[in-house]
Order: sequence, then structure tokens, then C-alpha cells
Amino acid sequence: MILIADSGATKTDWMVISKDIEKIIRTEGINPFHQTEDYICNIIKYSLLPQMEREKICICNISEVHFYGAGCLPQPVLKIKSILEKTFPNAIIQAETDLMGAARALCGKTPGIACILGTGSNSCMYDGEKITCNVSPLGYILGDEGSGAYLGKRFISDCLKGQLPEYLKTGLLNEYALTIGDILNKVYREPQANRFLASITPYIYKVRKDTDVKVFLHECFADFFRRNIMKYDTMLKISFAGSVAWYFQEEIKETANSLSLKTGVFLKEPIWGLKDFHNKQ
Repeated sequence: MILIADSGATKTDWMVISKDIEKIIRTEGINPFHQTEDYICNIIKYSLLPQMEREKICICNISEVHFYGAGCLPQPVLKIKSILEKTFPNAIIQAETDLMGAARALCGKTPGIACILGTGSNSCMYDGEKITCNVSPLGYILGDEGSGAYLGKRFISDCLKGQLPEYLKTGLLNEYALTIGDILNKVYREPQANRFLASITPYIYKVRKDTDVKVFLHECFADFFRRNIMKYDTMLKISFAGSVAWYFQEEIKETANSLSLKTGVFLKEPIWGLKDFHNKQ
């Protein structure tokens, strides 16, 4: 029995697969770079394990765990591996970055460019086995172009600075029952401002056919391509994972085409591509 986890800033998808079972369990996002060991242990103890128990999945039967997550850098990854080893004592534990997970889910064993556009963004060039080049995303303050946080930050700023029509600003404030003061408080005083900014994307999607919003989206995705993808071999196909990529794929394809770039696969949730990848091992 194999357990595969794909973890982003907002949520973690856990898939249990065997000859008889294929179940997905969702918990809060796990990031060993930002979260303490106790915080991660609590997510597993009070969210993952009770759901597994309800599904009658015994942790003793898990023989492999493949964890792909944001923040799985060389030092923090030791934290998540240690936690998983204690939780699943009979399993072989492997932990990789969410970017490697996206590359395997999108490209399998074929060379390509793999991108994540969710709450945050990331990208890499992949040779079919390993990541050969990665432009650092730098997070939502310095980078993360094309992500939900980036779209939200730009859209709110453009609305409040009068760069977009007044009716879009009014619609935004009404949609979420926000005042300008609320927005400033959530961005500058409350934790996890990136999640708040990304939470604005459903409204952007709702008004995406508006002429000004369409131009706005093309500008945001062009920023992503120019500041990240242009650093790779652009003869390779560019594939995307994540909710922003999935819902805005029309605008992404249009922007890529305007820059003479070739798009490939779009996946809302990498976990399904990872299932196929590990089933073939």
C-alpha cells in the first residue's frame, strides 16, 4: 500500500493506493520551512490519521510514503521525513519538493518545463529524471509571478490605485464584504497574507471576460513567462499544475502563444499524475 502526498500552501492531498484501494484524503497544507514540528505533527495526528481510520486504512500496511511539498528544502525536509518515519514505521519514506512532484506528474519521464501556479508559483526544466534548472520563485513579496497571491496583489493594487475601472473595485469590495481598511489589515497585520491575496482569484475568474481584466491577466502571465520561463530551453513544451493554471488556462495559452511558446499538459491537482508515475515504477 502506497501513500502519496502533494502539499502546497493551502492544502495537502494524500492518496492511498493499492490493488483494492484508491482514496484521497485532504488536510491543511504542510510546509516544513514555515511550520514547526509540533504544528505538522498536529495536522497528521488530528486530521490525517483520524480520516485514515474512518476509511479503515491501517498505517501498519503503508509500505511506501512519497511526500512532495512546498518548503522541502535540504534542511527542512529532514523534519518532515522524521515525522513521517515515526508515523509510518513500516514504510520507506521519500520526501521531495513540490516542484519535483509537479515535474513527475506533468512530464513523467519525458523532458519538459514544469510549472506550478497555485497560491504560489514555481517552475523548472526537467530532463525526464531530475530538475536541471530552476529560477527561484522568491515568494509572493519578491516574485511568485502568475500565482494566486500575485494575481490578488496586483488586482487589489490596480483597483485601489484606479488602474482598473471603479466598478471592478466596487464589485471586489462587495464580493468579500471588505473595506480598504480590512484589506490593509489582512495584508500587513494578519498572518498568511499570501493566502488572503490568493483568495481574491475566484472574483478575478468571475470577471475574467471583462476587457480590462483580460489585459490584466495577460500582463500577469506574461510576467511569469518573461521572468521565469524565458530562462529555460523554450523549445520544450511548458506544462502546468495548480488551481490557477487550471482555471485560467485559456488566458495562459493565449499569453504563451503571443510569446511563441508551446504549452503542454494542464493538471488541476498533481496527485493524479503522481499516481500514474508511481504505479509505473
